[in-house]
Amino acid sequence: MTVLILTCEADVTADMVVVHLNATGVPVVRLDPADLTEGAALSGEYVHGAFRGHLSSGGRLVSIGGLRSVWVRRPGTAATRAGAPSAWLTEESSQALYGMLRSSGARWMNHPDAARRARHKPWQLRLAQRCGLPVPATLITTFPQAAREFSERYPDLVVKPVSGAHPQDPPRAVPTSRVTPDADFSAVAFGPTLLQRRVAKRADIRLTVVGERMLAARKAAAADDEVDVRFASPDTPWCPVEVPPRIADGVRAYVREAELAYGAFDFAEDADGTWWFLECNQSGQFGFVEVETGQPIARTIAEWLARPVPEHEECVNGRGTAAT
Repeated sequence: MTVLILTCEADVTADMVVVHLNATGVPVVRLDPADLTEGAALSGEYVHGAFRGHLSSGGRLVSIGGLRSVWVRRPGTAATRAGAPSAWLTEESSQALYGMLRSSGARWMNHPDAARRARHKPWQLRLAQRCGLPVPATLITTFPQAAREFSERYPDLVVKPVSGAHPQDPPRAVPTSRVTPDADFSAVAFGPTLLQRRVAKRADIRLTVVGERMLAARKAAAADDEVDVRFASPDTPWCPVEVPPRIADGVRAYVREAELAYGAFDFAEDADGTWWFLECNQSGQFGFVEVETGQPIARTIAEWLARPVPEHEECVNGRGTAAT
């Protein structure tokens, strides 16, 4: 059976996993939905109470019924590279592709429904609270007065995007930044603003979860005013670290409730050693961590994708569950 990887052509992180799948002889097909209907094609037949579907990409033809797993890594928007792209064609192609894939018995990393929900940061924060993970005091608001009152209660704040995305083409990373003591919050009225109590951190933590396995790495903070680890000095390396039992329990509960097979968790470690939950990226990068720490993240993902689904199980959001 075949592993299907939905991602863009230039995804080096996916290449790391493909190497391990190829080494073990597991068939792999890589498809970017953006290539529909030029470099990729699909067909599905619903006849006599049965479904048969096929996908074609890069000269490879694969049966949808013959998929063992689908890794939704970094797929492009459907049909955006078609000869005559349009919003209509994108919607039609997306409905066709993901609708057919939902008809397969494949295991998902991660299921599109779970992935879409998991991207919402306000939802993440509440789920983390319910799962017992420490969450810094946070406010998301369009009320300037609410922002002012929050800053009085928590004078040391950072501001960050709610979505993490920037609309500019090409997209730009919007860094987490400290809020100055004399900040004017009137502009909050023009768009939702996320304010969060700054954790005086001594380290950043990246915890990568693959199925039931947790691989954590720690990067010591280089300076007191360093906020966003993405812009931290490369001179300080990531090092493997053990996951505290309380955090491990909370993360297990989180991925179970979020129905995720993969998640990249970011924490800030304070002077007392407490790991404060910042976010969980359901398709976060892991290559930089593996390169610096030697942790076998790509191999672990490949092993999860290659694992067959037992015949008595059906797949729901990436996890096999007993059929009823």
